[in-house]
Amino acid sequence: MDVGERRTRIEELVTRTGEVSFADLSASFGVSEMTIRRDIEALQAQGIVRRVSGGAIALGGTAFEPSYGLRAGQAVDSKVQIGEEIAAMLHPGETVLLDSGSTVLAVARAIRGKDLGLTVLTPSIGVATELADEPHTRVLLAGGEVRPGELSLIGSDTELWIRRYNCDTYVAGVAGVDAERGLTEYHPAEAAVKQAAVLAAGRVLVGVDGMKLGRVHLVTVAPFEAISALVSDAPATHPTLAAARARGIEVVTVPSPEPHLAAGEIS
Repeated sequence: MDVGERRTRIEELVTRTGEVSFADLSASFGVSEMTIRRDIEALQAQGIVRRVSGGAIALGGTAFEPSYGLRAGQAVDSKVQIGEEIAAMLHPGETVLLDSGSTVLAVARAIRGKDLGLTVLTPSIGVATELADEPHTRVLLAGGEVRPGELSLIGSDTELWIRRYNCDTYVAGVAGVDAERGLTEYHPAEAAVKQAAVLAAGRVLVGVDGMKLGRVHLVTVAPFEAISALVSDAPATHPTLAAARARGIEVVTVPSPEPHLAAGEIS
């Protein structure tokens, strides 16, 4: 494992658990504690963690947002399957609002070649680029401020742009889905764009990997009942999926290529 991969894995772990110790990381990765300290110092310089006695903690609690690069590298195979399932739920000729985020980008990739004749609205530069040359697909890209790293559009201009349109379907990408707190997000401006999108659409399709179920983050985007269909790679018995079915939300599960790690575990 090279330095970059190890630091990515440390970032993933501290994001999940909130804290890590030098001793545990040293044992898990088979390197010295001095090497781990250098890794933590590098992550601290990026604003990802704060070094404390004996280890490090994630910055900001529920406000801490992992980098797009880290999120894009998580549950890659599951996201492909989630993308295919959601793409299969879209109707030819629909007006679809595709969110930002790595899971929704997988939906955009799954749309390619299906000749659905969609009108696609999006605040994601990545989604717009993915579908720009798709035959019989009209792509409208929001205006607004570009978030570095995320390549999503945010701000009042983005929100006003979304409010101009009536959409059949909103494919949402969110950081957390909880039966009590609903859909939640780390970034207030990102959440505001998603709130406008929920109001603009007739139905809301949500695709998330199992790590996001039961998680609550800084800003509520919409109540749980706003979801029309929830697609995940979590087991069908997951409490959040069971709660969704009990409230009349359509639930679709896809096979998970590998088991989700429990908090504190490193594979």
